[in-house]
Amino acid sequence: MSLFGFIRRYVLAVALVPLLITNSVVANEPAAGVSMADFMKSNPDCTEFSDQCSICAVVDGKAACSTPKIACIKKPYICTRRGD
Repeated sequence: MSLFGFIRRYVLAVALVPLLITNSVVANEPAAGVSMADFMKSNPDCTEFSDQCSICAVVDGKAACSTPKIACIKKPYICTRRGD
């Protein structure tokens, strides 16, 4: 291996390591927002809500949710139906 080839590989490796570390930290961060219990407490009149992965209905004060979609990225909960 020539000196130029070694330097080129070294510079590439040094440049990629911080990017890989940054991406792995971002990927492991929990979804921003409130917990399901906190959302339900702050929205007592909400009868259905979603996080774009599952659809949940409030039944007897408890959440009954569908199975999450494949390859889903959770978003903050939004109320999709309010009670009468």
